[in-house]
Amino acid sequence: MPDTKQVKDYIRTIPDFPHEGIMFRDVTTLFLDPRGFRMAIDQMLAPYPGTDIDKVAGLEARGFILGGAVAHQLAKGFLPIRKKGKLPGKTIEQSYSLEYGEATMEIHDDSIQAGDKVLLVDDLLATGGTAEAGIKLIEKLGGEVIGCAFIIDLPELGGRKKLEKLGMDVRVLCEFDGT
Repeated sequence: MPDTKQVKDYIRTIPDFPHEGIMFRDVTTLFLDPRGFRMAIDQMLAPYPGTDIDKVAGLEARGFILGGAVAHQLAKGFLPIRKKGKLPGKTIEQSYSLEYGEATMEIHDDSIQAGDKVLLVDDLLATGGTAEAGIKLIEKLGGEVIGCAFIIDLPELGGRKKLEKLGMDVRVLCEFDGT
């Protein structure tokens, strides 16, 4: 009998984490299952056959896992977009707003060549602030973001609309209601 599970079926929900009222969508259960993980990577790659991609960028931290796997499958380089202070070389930075303050992301200043085509990858799209910061960093160095791929979208938080207003092609594997 064939496995009829979808990517969403592998994702665990943890209520009241990290704060009361938040329904945390935990992709570690997806990563733990070889079929689920392979399914997610294959589906993230599906929109891009024949697309000119030079690098895959992953947003800290779960985007590193997904981005590394996608980059491997495409035989392309992987670009980590990290929280401020985590990269050892010369960096550029981009701040962005959070519901409870501000944060800053960084990339090495020599990680992208002008004209590089970059696929941005992460596990979850909520408000879109982190992804927008990643896009701006890539563009500051002359790269072109050809698409944004996520496992989960939380549509009520508006991240997809924010990225689409920036002209981004946004792909998601599943959606969850609420926050």
